[in-house]
Amino acid sequence: MPNDFNQWVIDEFRANDGRVGGPFEGGRLILLTTVGARSKAPHTTPLGYLPDGERILVVASAGGAPKHPDWFHNLVANPRVTVEDGVFTYEAEATVLEGAERDRLFARAVEADPGWAEYQERAGRVLPVVALREIPGPPRPNAASWGEALKAVHDAFRRELDLIRREIAESGPGLGAQLRVNCLTFCGGLHGHHVTEDTGMLPALAERRPELAPVVDRLRREHERIAVLVEDLRTVVSAADADPARVLPEVERLTAELEDHLAYEEEWLIPVLDAPTA
Repeated sequence: MPNDFNQWVIDEFRANDGRVGGPFEGGRLILLTTVGARSKAPHTTPLGYLPDGERILVVASAGGAPKHPDWFHNLVANPRVTVEDGVFTYEAEATVLEGAERDRLFARAVEADPGWAEYQERAGRVLPVVALREIPGPPRPNAASWGEALKAVHDAFRRELDLIRREIAESGPGLGAQLRVNCLTFCGGLHGHHVTEDTGMLPALAERRPELAPVVDRLRREHERIAVLVEDLRTVVSAADADPARVLPEVERLTAELEDHLAYEEEWLIPVLDAPTA
């Protein structure tokens, strides 16, 4: 991929909270920054990724080129990398997967998108699969304010849920392994977000702004209802005979409840989060 095209994608990604057009439109995309194996200079590359629970996976396909891409050589030399997901920037540890684990996850990727198999055949090499796991640390939101950061998080959940709905609607008679993981990863991320709000942001707001007590109480009740819907979705997705025809209605129920919740939270909390402090 030409460097000028890469830079265009990088600039659009950073300007639009991770949303880009062209061949990446509607897909899952990160910016991966590695340290040059020889130059020691930072190099940023846009990459598609696969959800995988508490980590994400990237494939060193280089578009089917016969050689591994530069970013792969860089992270082999220095596995500590930087990931931008459109909402947060975080440090991650890169692990090149091997043996049965690599083969299983690559097969899962191919099931979701046969293009990976085409790349491997064209390349004439085994395409490396790399796991990126976030290194714990304080969040670094890519936003100018806390209200803007909250909206960016919400929009990321909206985009992922829309993508999952489309994947389910377009799937075959069974629920593919990667699609199961996509659903379960979304459920885990949403649950974790709400737990963080319940234990951090909402108590702080209730203490600082007592007049917001009814708003905080409503948000907590909505978190409880959404948690039930998330568990219902987990249950149907985890079933051995998971059927898209049964999964999609659960996703639609969650989508409707979540959108109302996010809109209410944004209406009340963004002005408070972005209000000037004395």
